[in-house]
Amino acid sequence: MHTPLCKHAEGEPEDYAQVAWDRGLKGIIVTCHCPLPDGLSASVRMSENQFPDYVEYIQRAKELWSGRVDVRMGLESDYFAGTEKYIEKLHNRAEFHYILGSVHPHIKDYQHINHRGSWAEFHQAYFKSLGDAAETGLFDTLAHPDIVKNMGSDEWDLKELWSFILKALDRIANTGMAMELNTSGLNKVVSEMNPGREILSAMFERGIPVVVGADAHSPHRVGDHFVLAYEILEEIGYTELSYFLNRKRATIPIVLAKQSLNQGQALAVLSC
Repeated sequence: MHTPLCKHAEGEPEDYAQVAWDRGLKGIIVTCHCPLPDGLSASVRMSENQFPDYVEYIQRAKELWSGRVDVRMGLESDYFAGTEKYIEKLHNRAEFHYILGSVHPHIKDYQHINHRGSWAEFHQAYFKSLGDAAETGLFDTLAHPDIVKNMGSDEWDLKELWSFILKALDRIANTGMAMELNTSGLNKVVSEMNPGREILSAMFERGIPVVVGADAHSPHRVGDHFVLAYEILEEIGYTELSYFLNRKRATIPIVLAKQSLNQGQALAVLSC
């Protein structure tokens, strides 16, 4: 979930906590877009000098909702080759519980580096970037895998890309990193969760842990489509979900996560 500091989200962390309370979540981890050096994609993220405001926003919500919703601080950090040292220092500036690593193919700076005129090659480059991001060791989870299918979607060809995707998944599996099932994909050009079932199945075959996230940019989307996400994961073979506290991965059976939402019981901390 995000904050207005990223310039394309609405609602304060306490507003997201209210919806989490209403929907039976025990806690939330706010993961707004990180600042980046040299003005990279500055129009869709907090600036360097706003980082203290971000920490303050979350602390305020944590105090307000103490004893009801456990509010924790995370970050959605972009992978750009060459910014690794900056990101590493950023991650040491506060007590983060969860670092969501992202490759955002729609950002002009990323396209400038990776788009050479062919959508097929651009899609291939994206999956290489995912593998590169995992191997930095900077992130806990890779966000919205396959979101690139919304760029040049008319030329998205899963069959032709499959060998590149599997190579990326092998690299990710070797790091032990988790990957996200992002429910906001249902609202995008290609209307399915990120990633789609085929990639989820390949992740399951490789033992890659899964975190479910809503990528909420407004409070009403907290926990959006979580039950459907759990059902998809169960159909594929997953029996448990992952979540992070103190940058350490923990798990909960999917059946208990479903019960917490269906019955309004506070059984699990889930990243939204």
